[in-house]
Amino acid sequence: MQARRSRSGSDRQRQDIDFGLQLELARRADELGFAAMWVRDVPLNSPAYPDPVGHSDPWVLLGALAASTRSITLATGAIVLPLRHPLHVAKAALSMDMLSSGRFVLGLGSGDRPSEFSAFDRNVDDRRELLRANWAALEDALDGRVGNQTDENQFEIRPRSRRRIPLVAVGSSSQSLEWIARNAGAWMTYHRPFAAQKDRIALWQGAVQRTTDEFRGMGQAMALELVDTSADRVDDINLGYRAGPNGLLAALVALRELGVHHVALNLTVDSRRVLSDLETIAREVLPRLEQAGPVAAISKAR
Repeated sequence: MQARRSRSGSDRQRQDIDFGLQLELARRADELGFAAMWVRDVPLNSPAYPDPVGHSDPWVLLGALAASTRSITLATGAIVLPLRHPLHVAKAALSMDMLSSGRFVLGLGSGDRPSEFSAFDRNVDDRRELLRANWAALEDALDGRVGNQTDENQFEIRPRSRRRIPLVAVGSSSQSLEWIARNAGAWMTYHRPFAAQKDRIALWQGAVQRTTDEFRGMGQAMALELVDTSADRVDDINLGYRAGPNGLLAALVALRELGVHHVALNLTVDSRRVLSDLETIAREVLPRLEQAGPVAAISKAR
């Protein structure tokens, strides 16, 4: 969820997030019982991007969200691991987990904006191997093992978490599903048409069965344009649906039956409507979804 305020620029309209509104929406989502809130990592902005929004630094926003909420899970969707040093990510993640009292989920990805790599002096063609190497170093650091130690220089990263922070692969991360199933506690993918998503979930479930006996969570993002209708119908929009509460409920139940444990809603309306949409979903969808049966939370993935 990224609420924005507009300001004029020299050659185009630039939009920066409204931090006050973000925190207001976060507090209300927490009160209403939503399971999680996802924060994006967009290091740079460009007029060529489909969403020329001035995103905040994810760790700064996460710190504010942790201090402003009590129970909602806070997740990254996703830290661009090939462009960040794993020790910095480990330090931030451990600090965030302590600050949020164990409510943090670390979503990691390889980045979906190849043009950014050159600005960071990285080769986009190397992102598959960069993610694997940084993932391994990050896991070691989260477990208290810092590489390149010598007798003269012994390092550790603090604070130490009281638990193992869940790692989630977001998108394909330039990896195979088998690699994700072996190394991540959960997989968060993109919205697809229902039939295509059904096939993709079957591939994921097969990869999990071939690689591990442990539970692996499955989630997806969904753009949502909530409309005032009692119909069960859902209409396709880019990366999601246009639907009323009944249609949204039917879509969520259908996804759960396919094996989806978590859905991250991206509300596509003007920021002034986000709060009312949150209220509507909490009032008309969440209780009925709970009545249809429990849903496993991605935050429980290990």
